[in-house]
Amino acid sequence: MKAIRFETFGPADEVLIYGDIETPVAGPGEVLVKLHTSAVNPSDTKKRMASFPDLLDGGYVIPHSDGAGVIEAVGEGISESRIGERVFTFNAQYGRRFGTAAEYVALQSAHAPCLPDPASFEIGACLGIPAMTAHRCVFADGSVNGKTVLVTGGAGRVGFYAIQWAALSGARVIATASNDADADACRNAGASIIVNHRDAGWPEALLAATNGEKVDRVVEVEFGANLENVLKVIGTSGVIATYSSTVEKEPKLPFLKMMYLDITIRMVIVYAMPDDAKDHAISDIQDALEAGRLQHRIARLIPLADCAAAHREIEAGEVRGSVVLKINAV
Repeated sequence: MKAIRFETFGPADEVLIYGDIETPVAGPGEVLVKLHTSAVNPSDTKKRMASFPDLLDGGYVIPHSDGAGVIEAVGEGISESRIGERVFTFNAQYGRRFGTAAEYVALQSAHAPCLPDPASFEIGACLGIPAMTAHRCVFADGSVNGKTVLVTGGAGRVGFYAIQWAALSGARVIATASNDADADACRNAGASIIVNHRDAGWPEALLAATNGEKVDRVVEVEFGANLENVLKVIGTSGVIATYSSTVEKEPKLPFLKMMYLDITIRMVIVYAMPDDAKDHAISDIQDALEAGRLQHRIARLIPLADCAAAHREIEAGEVRGSVVLKINAV
């Protein structure tokens, strides 16, 4: 099969190799998926740059956890009724070497849930990390019905889904965005109040828009960089669910201020989500796709052979939607 691999860490153009690799076989408890799409997420580019220093100890790695395709074969213990099923994948390259930047992937059956017919394979590639992370951030601490939820970076891959999950569940959603196009995207996704996070006074603008009412939950894209301002707008016993802190990788916490607010900080990563949270997210994603309730932002469709270009796009940090690789034609 054709696949992308890397054998050393480094820049995408220097280490990503496109070529032939032996097609995998579904082992016990696994399914073999013929992939139509594969998505690139920031964690994929970070792994390529040695965020897990021992990742290559067992040999080359095929990157990417997210993708979508059709089950072509099953391993021992998996019903043959799954053959021919449209699926999306998650955690394909977590704790293992072989991900979705290839024509085929063999992975645990549970990590290849059914992709409802209304959703394209391009949409299927957006669901693993972005939609499931957003779901966990919004729902990990209980219902948001009737609550006010702030989503920072609302036009981003995770933020865009977080706005929708919260709005669909009865929350009033506030989002931050840095330009008119992103503000429009957040508004269309369900945010009723938009503030510009590049304005130094955005916390004051938010509180003015809510008549001084503080928020109950925060879905946070830049925990360390935004913490000081978030603490100005979050209410007592609020929750900050954060999935990234790229600018300040080791932020310092104003402990007393946070303690007196009875703040909960929840760190979220889809790889380590408990199984019941994964099941909850998958079920809600499937229901929403069946009903056509979710919007999706796909920024680029790029051929598998040009995977390095997709990695560069993600690393530049300028694309708001998902960057998806096209692999096999439908």
